[in-house]
This record gives sequence, C-alpha cells and structure tokens, in this order.
Amino acid sequence: MQWIGLRPARDVPMQVVAEAQAITGAGLVGDRYANASGKRGITLIQAEHLPAVAALVGRERIDPALVRRNVVVTGCNLLALIGRRFRLGSVLLEGTDICAPCARMEAALGNGGYSAMLGHGGITTRVLDGGVIALGDALQLLTEADPE
Repeated sequence: MQWIGLRPARDVPMQVVAEAQAITGAGLVGDRYANASGKRGITLIQAEHLPAVAALVGRERIDPALVRRNVVVTGCNLLALIGRRFRLGSVLLEGTDICAPCARMEAALGNGGYSAMLGHGGITTRVLDGGVIALGDALQLLTEADPE
C-alpha cells in the first residue's frame, strides 16, 4: 500500500495518513463513509492508473488526494477482486463494485476528469474483519483454502 487518505466530510480536502483503523461493517475511522451501508467501506485505486488518468487530462502527475479514494495499491488488478475476499495487511475485505467517478472529478482534474476516471477509478470494498491498515501493508488475495 502506497498511500492512505480519509475524506472527513463532503467538499473538504483529503487527510493523508500513515495508518487508519478499519471498522467491521463500516469503513475507516475519520472517513465520511464509515457510517454508511458498508458496501463502500474502503475505496482502492491502482497506482498504475494514476499516470494514465494524468495523461488523459494533460497533466504530468495526479496527486492521489484529488481522486478521493482511500487507498493506493500497486501490482494487482483491482477489478479482478470484485466479489472476492482479500486482506489488506490484517484487514479482511471483500470487493463490492467498481468505484465510479463523480462530477467532482471535473473540478478536481480539469476538463475531461470524469471521463478519464472511467475504467480507472478502482473499487469499493466491504470491511469483513477490521483492524489497522498502514503504509507498506501488502494486499493478499485469499483462496477458498485460506483461513479468514
């Protein structure tokens, strides 16, 4: 895991943190979605997609805070995790859906920001077993033989 951010409220800047507490069935402590249905408990985006989005909007680089996802990971195809269980550090997650862009992407990234995020927005997850996530934690896909 390369980056962690919390959205404390709507229309406020992301808070970049080194670790965050994940609550079972909810999300990350301090994030505005922590008390929602749980299907959007933690949002993840692939680090490899950030340069693609930057290129599509004519920028050299994109600050992860601008795309308003909680976690940036590298080296895995996040879309393959929808409907699957996996661990982020010690936290057990289940991929629930794609993380579709919202209209905020135009303001955050400039003209074409919304379209640039289509297919590059990452996934939403449900927290099945909480704990602390921290920078450097590995993402581990679970198989049916793996204990949860």
